[in-house]
Amino acid sequence: MTFARKKVAAFAAMAVAAALVLSGCADTSGGSGGSSSGEGGGSDNLAITFLPKNLGNPYFDTSSEGGKSAVDEFGGTFAEVGPAEATPDAQVSYINTATQQAVGALVVSANDPKAICDALNEARDAGVKVVTFDSDTNPECRDLFINQADSEGIAKVQVDLIADQIGGAGEVAILSASANATNQNAWIDLMKEYIASDYPDITLVETVYGDDDDQTSFDKTAALLQSYPNLKGIISPTTVGIAAAARYVSTSDYKGKVAITGLGTPNQMREYVEDGTVTAFALWNPADLGYLAAFAAKALIEGDITGEEGDTFEAGELGEYTVGADGVVLLGDPFEFNADNIGDFDF
Repeated sequence: MTFARKKVAAFAAMAVAAALVLSGCADTSGGSGGSSSGEGGGSDNLAITFLPKNLGNPYFDTSSEGGKSAVDEFGGTFAEVGPAEATPDAQVSYINTATQQAVGALVVSANDPKAICDALNEARDAGVKVVTFDSDTNPECRDLFINQADSEGIAKVQVDLIADQIGGAGEVAILSASANATNQNAWIDLMKEYIASDYPDITLVETVYGDDDDQTSFDKTAALLQSYPNLKGIISPTTVGIAAAARYVSTSDYKGKVAITGLGTPNQMREYVEDGTVTAFALWNPADLGYLAAFAAKALIEGDITGEEGDTFEAGELGEYTVGADGVVLLGDPFEFNADNIGDFDF
């Protein structure tokens, strides 16, 4: 986290950065937490379980490492659980188990805005605080949502990047994660609006879904390029998708002809930037996102906040945050990575 703070200072208000340490699939560590049975709740129950969309995803490895760092910092107990695949119902059994274990809080990136709501509300009824991050549920299913950045800003930076790389005109496609991912769909809707209003010479030909799976995303990239011979660019607002698309293009005849951009981590994308496959891409700080989510969970558990608009809480090295409308806490703005700066980052 110290590395990230130095980078924020170095790039002023432009960016955030983080250090990446791969997390385990179901790690527990830290100081004393809550009980392992009975009902949750209690201001001293700092057992916090992270439930990402799926395990083995570098983006969520990073966010969970940030969460673990925070939980270690305030002396709680950290755990990470989750499905192998990011499908709508895959998270339900993990929520139910965490409820039975009477954890103090669940920190969840939702695969679907509705599919896990019943399970989350049962957890809340049992005294478990629920914080969503990265991808939200319906607001009535959680206490807080830790949003990585303003949705309009995320959509805008990706469209601006592809427009700059293709000269503001031509056919582009979107390679997304799962069709039900709340965050992806919100960004895509806003990207469509922004293209229509500000880039009339760009045509969005299709949106396809790689389900945050490397091979599926790789295959979808190949299919797009075969289906649209005049395609000039692909936007992938998912770290798995952009890396898979870049990997395909890097060894194909499309290298240097089809632009790839979206949201990725520097360590994933470094080789593709350095070999000229990718000019620029963007991301916020996933480690800080997990770190902030863990501190938000702590504030809820200890009763410092309830999730009401205007509530404020301290988030360790990140400083003070304020809860906005609909229980949303905003981390910050996305940052553009390119050949000039990618060597400065390691996550």
